[in-house]
Amino acid sequence: MIDGIAGVIIWTENMAAMTVFYRDTLGLPVHSERPHFVAFEWGDMRFSIGEHSEVCGMNAEPDRIMVNFGTPDIHALHGRLAGSGVNFVRPPEREHWGGWVATFEDPDGNLIQLLEQPDES
Repeated sequence: MIDGIAGVIIWTENMAAMTVFYRDTLGLPVHSERPHFVAFEWGDMRFSIGEHSEVCGMNAEPDRIMVNFGTPDIHALHGRLAGSGVNFVRPPEREHWGGWVATFEDPDGNLIQLLEQPDES
């Protein structure tokens, strides 16, 4: 039985730039950091980046899988990240279901989304 997602790993050959981006630019909390693997943790969930011998260059199909990072204030976070040079391919837009989504690229060309859930009121 599967009871949740334990973690997500993005494999790269560009470890230094990816570490700086996720750790410093996005400000993700580091659980553990080694030269070829960094794990970020929130409770029981892990998001990691690591070097992999079978991964070369930029992501050829960045739309295939998207990681969504939740935020309570998408507009403030978008402003901070855009001001830090993050390349947004889609600014915050309200979705038909009431939430907000913004999409940006990481250094390998992976598409990452910010997601603000709709108000429960």
